[in-house]
Amino acid sequence: MASKIKKGDNVIVLTGKDRGKKGKVLKVQKRLGRQDRAIVQGINLYKKHAAPKQNDPGGIKELEGYVDISNVAVEDPKDGKPTRVGFKFLKEGKKVRFAKRSGEVIDS
Repeated sequence: MASKIKKGDNVIVLTGKDRGKKGKVLKVQKRLGRQDRAIVQGINLYKKHAAPKQNDPGGIKELEGYVDISNVAVEDPKDGKPTRVGFKFLKEGKKVRFAKRSGEVIDS
């Protein structure tokens, strides 16, 4: 089955400390038998202390943590509000994702 949220999608966080924030999906992790997770740009930030390496000065770095896929929704391309995602076939026979809120096709 095709995933409803993919890398490069603009999403809105629905719950948690970052509720209401928007960001771009950097990575989606599929987990067999468990809920999928995603890394969203600027969401669920944490600090990591890194030792200096050959090409890296080290220090305290701020990184994005995983967010459960059920806690984010795709941003509607028409009005920017959260929407659910559906699938449909175009006349050419191509399967595409569309925003259920407005009916617009989601590009990615």
